[in-house]
Amino acid sequence: MIVKFFSRANCPLCVEGLQTLKLVQEDVPFDIDMIDIEQDDHIHEKYMLMIPVVEKDGVVIQYGNLDYATLMEHLGS
Repeated sequence: MIVKFFSRANCPLCVEGLQTLKLVQEDVPFDIDMIDIEQDDHIHEKYMLMIPVVEKDGVVIQYGNLDYATLMEHLGS
């Protein structure tokens, strides 16, 4: 399973969100596809006010303040 993680440089909330996502990754096997929103104008426009964003199979699972329980609920099944 591949999970997309949308973020950008100098984003403290993104650093915290990635740590939370990696905690879930310890319990559920998946790969993280790191995407810098500043490298694509379309993605930047779509997610600039939402980052960090976690997406699986084209569906946003969670954004902003990421929490273990919500991520686990969606990625653990």
